[in-house]
Amino acid sequence: MLDIEDCLTDILAIPGALDVLVIEDTGSTAVAARTATRLDPQESATALTRILHAALDGLALTSPDGTVRVEDVIITSDQGHHLLRPLETALTGPILLYLRLDLDRANLALARHRLRTISGRLITT
Repeated sequence: MLDIEDCLTDILAIPGALDVLVIEDTGSTAVAARTATRLDPQESATALTRILHAALDGLALTSPDGTVRVEDVIITSDQGHHLLRPLETALTGPILLYLRLDLDRANLALARHRLRTISGRLITT
């Protein structure tokens, strides 16, 4: 099992990685952050949690049984690719991993695969 600092280090080793946040989902609190920019981790955590929940609520409305399980959310903007990956942990409850990738240097498919692998090691006991 990775600790959070090892997790951040491994995520930032993904080619094109710029910013990473670990967010406690229930309280929208930034647990850990490493950024290449001057973003406010707490303000970003709150906004990113709202984005995830809006996506989940919208998808649940379109689901035949009213529920949906999301592996990740990808948003591409002029500032990069933004990956949101919700995780359920045994000890701390739900967390959200956020990764911002450089548009020119990142391989989105590779980043998703690596983030999935790292997050699996983070929650495995």
